[in-house]
Amino acid sequence: MKYRVIERFRGKYSVEAMCKVFEVSRSGYYAWRKRQGKEAKDQWLVDLIVECQQHSKQTYGIRRVQSWLWRRKKKHVNLKAILRVMRKLNLLSVIRRRRAYTRYQQAVHRYPNLLNRRFDQVRPNQFWVTDITYIPISGSMLYMCAVLDLCGKTVLAWKIGSDMSSSLVTDTIREALKQEKVTGGLALHSDQGSQYTSQAYFDLTQEYHVSPSMSSPGCPYDNAAMENFFGTLKTECLYRTHFSSRPEVEQLVSEYIDFNNFERISLKNGLTPVEIRGMAA
Repeated sequence: MKYRVIERFRGKYSVEAMCKVFEVSRSGYYAWRKRQGKEAKDQWLVDLIVECQQHSKQTYGIRRVQSWLWRRKKKHVNLKAILRVMRKLNLLSVIRRRRAYTRYQQAVHRYPNLLNRRFDQVRPNQFWVTDITYIPISGSMLYMCAVLDLCGKTVLAWKIGSDMSSSLVTDTIREALKQEKVTGGLALHSDQGSQYTSQAYFDLTQEYHVSPSMSSPGCPYDNAAMENFFGTLKTECLYRTHFSSRPEVEQLVSEYIDFNNFERISLKNGLTPVEIRGMAA
């Protein structure tokens, strides 16, 4: 407010004198003035980003906004500038937002990245991937853990719980291991969530002779197959329904995973995940 008063009367009174009266520094005033000029200069970008996010119903991330600006307006804008404006206006994408990486100081175990983004596996039970996602319901939040075989991207097991405990992860993986009767040679890839660095997870991998594999810190691309599945599950299933209870979620997820495994056709080869996996066995 003081800077605005100084700006208003700068032609009538000395800037130095007004700064002394208001007990502010001249450098602070001129820094504020420079920021005001920059904001006015960026107004065209603000208007376009608002238009873009209204058009996309705020589903675009910074890269899609950048593409939209070029395709529609022939404006090439730096990603950092777009991110700055979107953050300021609270216009970041509202779906499939990348989770911020948290470094867990009490992590027990770390593992090397054995997968190295080799997401297309030609043999079953060579590489599995696993992760946890959030499912909001009326007045609460649920958490879903799932396990995929990268051969065919088949969902082997899944569970929904009311918290993100290690037991949610280990129970889901144990169900997949018992179903597949894996005896060895399997690598299981995850992110660096605390559930996957826990002692319980380590004990499970030792019990079943599984080789744990882990993404690099804060890098969702290392587990892109799992991220893609959860994204598809949400856009094709969960986001289309408003849930009021956990049984409703479990019923719809169960139906969708059956559809995903046995009926959803891959655009690459026209086969379902189960068919791809069966042919490779």
